[in-house]
Amino acid sequence: MKLRITDPTAILVDTDVRSVRAEDASGSFGILSGHADFLTALGVSIVSWRGADGAPGYCAVRNGILTVSHGTGVAVATREGHVGDDLGTLEHDVLARYRERDEGERSERIASAKLRMQAIRHMVEALQGGGRELGL
Repeated sequence: MKLRITDPTAILVDTDVRSVRAEDASGSFGILSGHADFLTALGVSIVSWRGADGAPGYCAVRNGILTVSHGTGVAVATREGHVGDDLGTLEHDVLARYRERDEGERSERIASAKLRMQAIRHMVEALQGGGRELGL
């Protein structure tokens, strides 16, 4: 079978595989060559596979669609994916990226709150000054 995993900016995985495992809202499932056509939505999940040489592979995905076509092709289109050969290393990398993103979002929220407070102070000052600063 052929496995292809993509995110909006790149092809993350494009390889021949013996089997694929994933998890959707109904639970974990496996896919072997000859599987019936299939479509499912993935939440936050690990897609794992055995390559043609038997080596394992893993991709942490955040929201996506998995399809099986003609029993020979498995495609995953995800919003965000992180590939790794070892689950422990993949977990560490994904957690580090999430922490980094969370910190960036926190900084953006703080900056936004400061701008709002500054705008409110200017409005209060203008209103206390009888509207002179606003040209009223």
